[in-house]
Amino acid sequence: TFLVRFPPKRPHSLPQHLVIMGKRTKKVGITGKYGTRYGSTLRKQIKKIEITQHAKYTCSFCGKDSVKRAATGIWTCSSCRKTTAGGAWVMNTAGGATARSTIRRLRDAKEDL
Repeated sequence: TFLVRFPPKRPHSLPQHLVIMGKRTKKVGITGKYGTRYGSTLRKQIKKIEITQHAKYTCSFCGKDSVKRAATGIWTCSSCRKTTAGGAWVMNTAGGATARSTIRRLRDAKEDL
């Protein structure tokens, strides 16, 4: 007769419902949903954009990290319920910062007169 011996099952040190799952993606992160489509360079660009648009930002009114993107260019604070306009993917854009500093400079110049 021919006997096949299977290796015995190793008992986990943790109960089955506490076993930690493996990490699903190493590099691709949030863009793993695209699989191998669209090319690696485009997926890297999209990864950067999607991480910034899904991040939480600091509220300029209450100071908490609770501002999230509600829609394109609309950002709402879940703590104080304030809604502000911003960029499509990031809350504060470079152009917006330039506009704010220009407005502040012109306002200060007008007050000096």
